[in-house]
Amino acid sequence: MENDLPTHEVQSCRRLDFEDVDSQEINNNALPLCITDGNQENQIFVPLAIPDELVPKLGMEFDTEVAARNFYQKYAKASGFGTRLSTGHKDKNSDMILDRIFCCSREGKRPKDKRNMIVKCPRPETRCDCSARMKISCRQAGKYRVVQFVTEHNHELSTPSKTHLFRSHRHVTMAHEAEIDMARSYGITPKQSIELMSKQVGGRENLGFIRDDLKNYLRSKRSIPMIQGDTGGVLEYLQRMQLEDPNFFYAIQVDEDDLITNIFWADAKMRTDFAHFGDVVCFDTTYRKHKDGRPIALFVGVNHHKQTTVFGGALLYDETIGTFEWLFDTFTKAMMGKIPRTILTDQDGRMATALASQWPTTYHRLCIWHIYQNAATHLADVFKDFQNFAADFSHCIYDYENENDFFEGWSKMLKMYGLEDNKWLKKMFDIKEKWALVYGRETFCADMTTTQRSESMNSVIKKYVSYKHDLLEFFEHFQRLLDDRRYDESVADFRGNQSTPAMIFPCKILQHAASIYTHEVYEKLKDELCKGIDCKWEVDGELGNEVIYRVTPYGKTSHHLVTYDSSKNSISCSCKKFEFAGFLCSHALKILMTLNIVTIPDAYILKRWTKAAKTGNVCVSSESSQEMESKAKLSFRYKELSYLYMQLMTKACECDEAYKIAKDGFWKMLEQMDASEIDCSKIKGIKVKERVTYKSSKRPKSALEMATKKRKYKVKEKSSSKRLQV
Repeated sequence: MENDLPTHEVQSCRRLDFEDVDSQEINNNALPLCITDGNQENQIFVPLAIPDELVPKLGMEFDTEVAARNFYQKYAKASGFGTRLSTGHKDKNSDMILDRIFCCSREGKRPKDKRNMIVKCPRPETRCDCSARMKISCRQAGKYRVVQFVTEHNHELSTPSKTHLFRSHRHVTMAHEAEIDMARSYGITPKQSIELMSKQVGGRENLGFIRDDLKNYLRSKRSIPMIQGDTGGVLEYLQRMQLEDPNFFYAIQVDEDDLITNIFWADAKMRTDFAHFGDVVCFDTTYRKHKDGRPIALFVGVNHHKQTTVFGGALLYDETIGTFEWLFDTFTKAMMGKIPRTILTDQDGRMATALASQWPTTYHRLCIWHIYQNAATHLADVFKDFQNFAADFSHCIYDYENENDFFEGWSKMLKMYGLEDNKWLKKMFDIKEKWALVYGRETFCADMTTTQRSESMNSVIKKYVSYKHDLLEFFEHFQRLLDDRRYDESVADFRGNQSTPAMIFPCKILQHAASIYTHEVYEKLKDELCKGIDCKWEVDGELGNEVIYRVTPYGKTSHHLVTYDSSKNSISCSCKKFEFAGFLCSHALKILMTLNIVTIPDAYILKRWTKAAKTGNVCVSSESSQEMESKAKLSFRYKELSYLYMQLMTKACECDEAYKIAKDGFWKMLEQMDASEIDCSKIKGIKVKERVTYKSSKRPKSALEMATKKRKYKVKEKSSSKRLQV
């Protein structure tokens, strides 16, 4: 009979229907026991199996309110409920907390909300007027003493494996923030970040926060630059970079309304690289930041490993002559007055005008690839009707070594295809000095004829920068691109210093080249040497100590004239390969081998292609003597301690003795840190101004909502006007 039941009956709130189960799993998932008198509403839930040292007791004393709260937090987490701060009283004179109540998170009841009728998805009810609490007071003694402690709850408690989901038990620490910031700066998604951190601590229940907390932190992180605006965020980033690196250079241009239009920046590594490899620069503005359409202008070049290197970057507002003039002038200031010998650009008239005014001594060459693209547009019918036109057009660009031969070949091509009156070809002939190789053979171009390196950098940028990124995020992710390129350069440096290229056949001049050139330039020289083996040669004439040789490449009828001066140990070729690329051509190498010269003359070893290209003093130093900011210090400490931690864990898990030593050492370190007088938790961050309170409590409407409202208003206005007309 129901009435025969005892007044209070203890029963399990969860029944296991299976027998073979792991005992640890039962402990992690078993619910506390509940005491009932038969009435469902009068159930009392009491946590069980709590260690005695975690249970609060009447008369227990604490030095501070925070210590008392932390103790109750530990008890609540072990018991399976969340906590929150309840009422408290302060001393009017000293503003000191006299008493405080720490209660269950389900204490009290939710007040009635006037919006209940219009809320589509109301939040679930969590309050149930639970009376579990702990009250502390310091009215009678100097320390906080427990004066009230209620253990009973009127609701089910959580299992130990789920207590980490309570809001009071979740906290993103400064160490977590540093790790999250580091993951975000390298493009790792929040989902991947939390999975990685969970693996490190042995599960999500041990992490201390959930994915929602991580997203909230990132959202608050993004809201700071949103409050500051793009201007404040970008300026703060540039100033911080200059603090960390005193050789970091940036410049901004504003319009008459004091609005930023153009931004240029270059760090110490860019400026140092320009000092070593800035003789030839490719400049391009084809890539645009999709979100606001700003052109991204990059000054790029090639280093001694034949890798693309960045000398500077700019975010431009437009592509006018004035903008380009400001940019080239700013670049000169950043590079301590040095300007490139040669610059390669696309066929932009405004860019050419700005270059002529700002860098008049720099040789301006046009990108051959862009010329072919323009030719395919303006001469589409000619390319379609005549298969040999492309070869003849290429012959005029690359193959002539004499200006008269170029004039003759150009006229012959125009007559052959009936293009004497073509306006585009006439326009191109007027600027022939900028694209025909016959005019640029004696100008050093680092073996580049196109801005393809800039084009390739644009394709690389797309892998790091998304159209969703704002300006501040663009700078942060662009730095990732630079870091990756510089790491590739370090790998190439290591490979060049610690290895030697394999010799296909024993050749003294190749061995000499391998000892001085980088691997990539050595391969170029080796290809030239292999071409030279099949070349035919004959003496064309002599003039004093100079001997002129006629060298004919294999399979070709044209020849090149190579002049060797035995008194000066100098050699030159009519193809001007050395003057254009910086290393000897196949024709000159053929004559050197014929004369049994086993080393490359010093005059023809360009330092920028050697392993020692970056040696010597430059006017820009990348060393920084400034102290890092507190956040940077925290990140540095975290990375260093993480590295040491991984090393220790790898050794400690190998045997029981090492495991015991590591564990005891950790406990000892924790005790020492707790006993330390230094309280890092007091540092809360930067002091901010008081938040402005608005009179209206309405949610600000988005632009989409405002536009929709305007459309509805217009439709309504039209319909009303029609009714009036009727």
